[in-house]
Amino acid sequence: MKAIIMAGGEGTRLRPLTCGLPKPMMPVCNRPMMEHIIELLKKHGISEIGVTLQYLPEAIKGYFGNGSEFEVFMRYYVEEVPLGTAGSVKNAQEFLDETFVVISGDALTDLDLSKAIAFHRKKGAIATLVLTPVAIPLEYGVVITDKEARITQFLEKPGWGEVFSDTVNTGIYILEPEVLDYFKPGQKFDFSKDLFPILLKEKQPLFGVSLAGYWCDIGNLQQYVQAHQDCLTGKVSINIPGQQLAPGVWVGENTQIQPGAEIKGPILIGDNCKIGSGALIDTYSVIGNNCLMGEQATVKRSVLWDNVYLGHGSALRGAVLGSSVKINANASVYEGAVIGSGSIIKERALLKPDVKLWPDKVVEAGATVASSLVWGTAKPKSLFGLEGITGLTNIDITPEFATRVGAAFGTNMPIGTRIGLSCDRYAVSQMIKEALACGLQSTGIEVVDFNTGTTPMHRYAVQSNQCQAGIHVRVSSKWVDKINLLFTNERGGNISRGQERKIENTLAREDVRRVEVQRILPPITIPQVADSYMEHLLGGIHTETFKKIGQRVVLLYDRHSLDPFVAGTLASLGITLDNLEVDQTPQEPRNWYWYENYLQDLATAVQNKGGVAGAVIDPNGDRLILLDGLGNVISDEMLTALISLIILKENAGPVIVPVTAPKAIDELAHRYRGSVVRTKTSQQDFLNKIMNHQILNNETAQHYLMNFDALLALLKILEFCAREGISLEELMKEIPSFFLNQKEVEVPWEAKGRVIRSIIEEQANEMELLDGVKVYHNNGWALVLPDPEEPLCRIFTEGDSMEIAEELTHFYTHKIRQIVSS
Repeated sequence: MKAIIMAGGEGTRLRPLTCGLPKPMMPVCNRPMMEHIIELLKKHGISEIGVTLQYLPEAIKGYFGNGSEFEVFMRYYVEEVPLGTAGSVKNAQEFLDETFVVISGDALTDLDLSKAIAFHRKKGAIATLVLTPVAIPLEYGVVITDKEARITQFLEKPGWGEVFSDTVNTGIYILEPEVLDYFKPGQKFDFSKDLFPILLKEKQPLFGVSLAGYWCDIGNLQQYVQAHQDCLTGKVSINIPGQQLAPGVWVGENTQIQPGAEIKGPILIGDNCKIGSGALIDTYSVIGNNCLMGEQATVKRSVLWDNVYLGHGSALRGAVLGSSVKINANASVYEGAVIGSGSIIKERALLKPDVKLWPDKVVEAGATVASSLVWGTAKPKSLFGLEGITGLTNIDITPEFATRVGAAFGTNMPIGTRIGLSCDRYAVSQMIKEALACGLQSTGIEVVDFNTGTTPMHRYAVQSNQCQAGIHVRVSSKWVDKINLLFTNERGGNISRGQERKIENTLAREDVRRVEVQRILPPITIPQVADSYMEHLLGGIHTETFKKIGQRVVLLYDRHSLDPFVAGTLASLGITLDNLEVDQTPQEPRNWYWYENYLQDLATAVQNKGGVAGAVIDPNGDRLILLDGLGNVISDEMLTALISLIILKENAGPVIVPVTAPKAIDELAHRYRGSVVRTKTSQQDFLNKIMNHQILNNETAQHYLMNFDALLALLKILEFCAREGISLEELMKEIPSFFLNQKEVEVPWEAKGRVIRSIIEEQANEMELLDGVKVYHNNGWALVLPDPEEPLCRIFTEGDSMEIAEELTHFYTHKIRQIVSS
C-alpha cells in the first residue's frame, strides 16, 4: 500500500504563522503537522509515500529528506501552477501503480486507516471516502450514503437548511490507480468537485466509510490552539515528545526547571529549555524547543514555537508565538494575539487581545498595540544606545551578530587600522570578543588583543598601544542577562554619534568590505595590560602619603573580576583591605542592585572595623558607591560634588560636570576661584568633553577621569584626605547643602518632540538648551530630558529646599502629561 500526502497548502487563514512556512510544517506539540501524518501512515503499515508540493516546497523537502530518518521512503512532486487536489496527485501517477491512500498533510487525525482500507477492499470500490461525524458541518463537504454505504450525494459547505447529514468528507481517500485516467496531466482537477461527481454519474463503485475518532482540519488559528489542547488531554492519539514526569506534564531532554518555578499540567515543554525561578506555566500550554523563560514570567494557555525568549516578568495569556520571538521584560500579550516569527516585543509593551503581528516586527518599549501590524520590518530606532550596543546575551548579541558588527566597524576604518579588543572575565564576553575579531580581520583590520580587564583598563590600553579605536565587551552591570559592546576612539573615549550612524548604516546595507587573503592580518596579543594600567594609575598617586599613615578600607566588589586590580594596588600603598564577605558564585555575574542590597551590611562593617571609608566598586570598574568612616552612604550627586571639590582645592583646572549637577558646585568654584564647565548627561559627551579639554590644554592630570574610573576615584579621595590630615566626613562638610529631585514620566515616542517644543514655546523664564530643556526659576531649576532608549522623559529638579524641588517636579510632570494627552 502506498500513500500520497497533499502538502501544497499556503494556510492563508493561519497567517501570520504561515508567512514563510508551509502549513504542513506548522508545529503541533513541537512536531510538524505532516510528521504526525507520517506517524499515522507508518502505524497502519504504509511506508512508501509520495508528497505533492507547491508553496515553499524546499521547507518540506529539507526537513523530511528521503524519509529515512522517519523510517519511510519519500518522493516529491512539485506543482509549478495550482492543479487542484486531483491534478496534483496526477503528477505522481507513475508512482501510484496500486491501491493508494490520499491524505492531507495539514490536518490532525488518528482515524483508523486500516479499517478504511479493509472496507474499500471488501466493497470492491474504485474510490472510498473516509467520513466522520462533526457537530457543525457548515464549513465542510457533507456526504450522504445509502444503506450499503454507497455515496448518493455531495453537498459542499451547506447552509443549515441544506444539512441532511452530519458526516463530512475528511479529505482522506482510498483510491484505485485507474481513477487518475479520468483527466489529463496538467489539467486543473479536484477530487470532490470534479472527479467524484463523474464517478457518481457513471455509477462507479464509490463508497463512504464513516469512522469514529479524532479529525481536525486546523483551518484557522482557533482550531490550531484547540488542536494542542486536544493533544494534551488525550482526545487525539499522537506521540507527544519528551518524558512524562507527572500526569499530563511532558518535558524534553536537557531542559532545566529552576527551583520555585510552577508547572500546572497538562503542558508540554520542549528540549533544551530553561524555566526561571518563580516562572509559571499554566494548563494547556506548549513550549517549543530551545526556549528561555525568565524569572517570574507567566504562560497560560499559549503555544510557543522554537527559540522563543520570555524576559523577566513577561506575561502571555492565550497567545501563539512563532519561532525566535523575543518578549522582553514585563511585556504582556493577551488572548487571541498571534506574533509572527522573528518579532520583538520590547520592555513593558502591551499587545491587546486578538492583535496579529506579521513576522519581523518591533514593538517599542512601553507601547500599546491595539490593532494588527502587517507591513514594515524589524528595524529598531537605532542600534546604539546610551553607551554602545546593548542586547540580550546570545539572543540579541550572538556570535553571528558580533561578526557582522565587527565587519561593519572595520569597513568604516582604513585597511591596516589597529583596533584594540578586551572583555571582562565571563566566557560569553570572550566568545563575543572572538567573533568581533573575526569580523574585523575580514576587513583588513589589525586586531590588538588586550585580553580580559575592566573598562578603565581598556580606555588606557587603546591610547597607550597607539590603537585608532577599540571595543570592550562586558556583561551589563544593570542587567546581567544583557551584554554591552563599548566602542572607543583613539583616546579611549566613546566614539561619536556620527561614527555610530556609519556602523548602523553599513549593517543595514550589509555593504561590508572583504579583503583578499594576503591582507588578512594575524591578531597581536599584548601581554600584562592590566599590570601596565595599574602602573599608570599608581604613577599619579603619592604613594608615600599612604604608607606614612596606613589606612583601612572595607570594600565590596566582584573579587573574581577585580582582585587583580584592587587587592594588589591597595597592598602596595599600605592600605589594609577588609572585604565584606558575601556569597559570590564565580560563574554568575551580579547586577548593580545586588550590590546595593548590601550597603547596610557594608556600613556596619566600616564602623565595626574602624575603616576610614567603605566602597562598592562596579564589576566593570566604572562606578563607585562611597561610604564615609561613619558608614554614611554618599549619593552619586554628592560624589560628583566631592570630586569637584578636590579638583578645585588642588587647583587642577576647571570642573567639568553634567548639566544635572547641583548649584553647590558653582558655589565651590566661586569660593576657590575656579570655573565650571557643564556638559550633556550622556557618558559619551561627558567623557569626550573631558578628553578634549585635556588635549586643548596639554594636560595629563588624572583628576578628570575620576568620574569614570572607580578605583582611581577611591584612591584620589583617600590620598587627598591623608595628605590634608582630615577625615572623609570632615571633607564632606565643606560641600554646601543642595536639594535634588528626579522623576520619569511616560511619553510615547511620537510625542517627545511635541513635549519639548511646547515647553520651550510656553516658557517666559530663562532657559538652557544644552541637553533637553533646562528652565531656571527664582528658587530653583528644572530639566526635562527625553530618554534616547525608552518612551519617557526624565525630569531633574533642584530647589532651595526639598519641598521646592518636589513642587517643580510635580509641576513639570503635570505639564508633560497635559501636552501628551492633548
